[in-house]
Amino acid sequence: MERIDAIKTVAEEAGEGLIISNLGFPSRELYATVDSARNFYMLGSMGLASSIGLGLSLAQKRNVYVIDGDGSVLMNLGSLSTIGNYALKNYYLIIIDNKSYATTGGQPTHTAQKTRLEEVARGCKNKVRIVETSEALKATLKELGPLVIIAKTRPGNAEVPIIPYAPRYIKERFMKEVSRAEIFRAISPRGQGQELVKWTRIRDGKGRLYLTLTDRIFTETTILRS
Repeated sequence: MERIDAIKTVAEEAGEGLIISNLGFPSRELYATVDSARNFYMLGSMGLASSIGLGLSLAQKRNVYVIDGDGSVLMNLGSLSTIGNYALKNYYLIIIDNKSYATTGGQPTHTAQKTRLEEVARGCKNKVRIVETSEALKATLKELGPLVIIAKTRPGNAEVPIIPYAPRYIKERFMKEVSRAEIFRAISPRGQGQELVKWTRIRDGKGRLYLTLTDRIFTETTILRS
């Protein structure tokens, strides 16, 4: 299995879920496969995709799929312990283990020697699956999370374009997508003390943002978030 095959499978199975992709070629291959506002292309911060995804999964209800690499996870092994203790059922960490730093020239990582990330992850009390084919990965992604999936792939990079977006655009587009379907708690407008009710965002035909709240509609500026 090539890395881009694994990335295509994750993108297909993610549905309305959110995807955090590792820096370099993994993000470029995801962009070439399917560009979406649900994708966060991490252009820096090597090693932190798993941590960013974990925080996102804890902050909202949609599934979060993190496409990470063996070299990057080795730079942030502590995240596996945090994931083992705090991840919820909407968190999926897919570690592309090609035993190399493919983006920077194919230098071998420690997984090409003695290190076994699956053993480290299990030692941190994560539920771990190892897959070597796209079909196995597809089937595993249907399981209930949290999951750490070690996807064994061949070294190398696909011929894909550079992502043309500025980092700020990637961030702001992703933030808008995350907030699009969020459900927040809000203070009731009925004047009945501190009653908490749920509201959700909607947009009208002119792109104006409103909030539906029980039997009335209010603009976003009238709502206090808790």
